[in-house]
Amino acid sequence: MPPALQPETITLEQYEALPENRRAEVFDGIVYDMASPSQIHQTISMELSTILNTYLKSKNGPCRVFHAPFDVKLNDAPLTIVQPDIMIICDRDKLDGKCCNGAPDFIIEIVSPSNPADDYIRKAYYYNSYGVREYWIVDPRRKTVTVNYFEKNMLNIQYSFDSTIKVNIYDDLLINFSDIADLLNI
Repeated sequence: MPPALQPETITLEQYEALPENRRAEVFDGIVYDMASPSQIHQTISMELSTILNTYLKSKNGPCRVFHAPFDVKLNDAPLTIVQPDIMIICDRDKLDGKCCNGAPDFIIEIVSPSNPADDYIRKAYYYNSYGVREYWIVDPRRKTVTVNYFEKNMLNIQYSFDSTIKVNIYDDLLINFSDIADLLNI
């Protein structure tokens, strides 16, 4: 029996040469294509980005909100580049004008119905391994938010969409998901 074929790995130069309209992430040098976001996905992303951005602007600190598509290079070798749906980056030295070099402080992924394991398993592993402080998984189909606060080893605390959830990396930021659910009529 012949050995299993291993996918070819990609370099940073090859990744940067991909067509701009190709939505892809790279894990350990292997390229994975991403689906386009749905209307529900976009609505949740916009609402959460607005809440986070309004909060951060009121604090007048160094942290900034970014949303996909925006590359986050977690590792050079093997190459690992992700495009989180929403992220907060507080260390501006990580920003080079094109991407974030290193882990954001806070990431939100909105689950795609086509590949939920990607957010729950693969990305949770990588985000924890590379130093993301807090990672939320928003699942519109299940109407849940899973909070992973890696700094305090609080893993997989699950909330329903009728909950008000604290962003753990801040002392006074709460997000009322029932307001977002009302916009979605779900």
